[in-house]
Amino acid sequence: MPADAPVPAGLPDGLGRGPGETDALLLLRCLLGPTPRSLHALIWSTGSASRALARIRTGGAGSDNDRAFLANADVGAIRSGLDRAGARLAAPGDPDYCPAFLRLADPPIAVFVRGRVLDHGDDRVAVVGSRRPTSTGVEVAADLCRGLALAGVVTVSGGAVGIDAAAHRGALDAGGVTVAVLGSGIDVAHPARNRDLFQRIEASGTLLSEYPPGTPAEPFRFPARNRLIAALSRGVVVVEGAEKSGTRITAEHAVDLGLDVFAVPGPVTSPLAETPLGLIRDGATMIRGTADLLEDLGLDGAASGVRGLPRGLSAEEDKVEIRGLVRGVGGRFERTFKAAATQPGA
Repeated sequence: MPADAPVPAGLPDGLGRGPGETDALLLLRCLLGPTPRSLHALIWSTGSASRALARIRTGGAGSDNDRAFLANADVGAIRSGLDRAGARLAAPGDPDYCPAFLRLADPPIAVFVRGRVLDHGDDRVAVVGSRRPTSTGVEVAADLCRGLALAGVVTVSGGAVGIDAAAHRGALDAGGVTVAVLGSGIDVAHPARNRDLFQRIEASGTLLSEYPPGTPAEPFRFPARNRLIAALSRGVVVVEGAEKSGTRITAEHAVDLGLDVFAVPGPVTSPLAETPLGLIRDGATMIRGTADLLEDLGLDGAASGVRGLPRGLSAEEDKVEIRGLVRGVGGRFERTFKAAATQPGA
């Protein structure tokens, strides 16, 4: 590919397949210097993981730190570390690699995964928000994701404290499935207070990261993480966020991918309502609860076999029953929001 040619979308067919390719892809994924965008361009300019790795080794790409790592890298030891972490590498075409990642301007060349294999037939919705939410925001996020779980929809979020953690817990408490995309190594519990939550997610859902075991959480990793949250999902819901919140980045990635963006409104005097209200002003869809969200996504009737439903119901009876369950959650959601809106200063 000529040096001045635009980088194609997606990744070359067969990336990571063939002799030596899997090991080369693993080593490339363990380099912490290259950005996702620079790795994407390097893969296209060389055509394979092996040739990309060779170019870094010979100084045609990458940094001195990358070459120092590769000089001492032991693929067998790296694989043993993955095994100890209960993790696996997923390349394009593997079950754990979401095909929608290839729609990103800088798709990951591979990801690390723990827990349940990603089911590409799942309906997934991202629910994100502030790390320092109000108690109302926490309750709204948890209620929203309980409703999604009852409708058989998988919740995606970022594993952070605040709204992310409430979203994951809401889905799990309802017996649902959730996916956490980490901004740290696949074995690094960040924040440490969410360690038990990550164990619960791994037991029934999925932990996913671009970063190999041992990689610390650093601020610049989280904006990159947000694009994967959006790509995994049919839509993105924002529950609370300050004006320059990272949640806005997730919403912007969703827009770039042509996905629907939803926002839960808050009091106009609240700094944490700035991102949701700004998104609504810019065209995001306001939602009052789970029923609104499912209806807008066309998922309100797709809940056959949801936990808590009587067995043996017809398809139409399933729809009626699930709407009742979801509206029960939505009713609590709306009551919570209305109560917050009537508080002094709201």
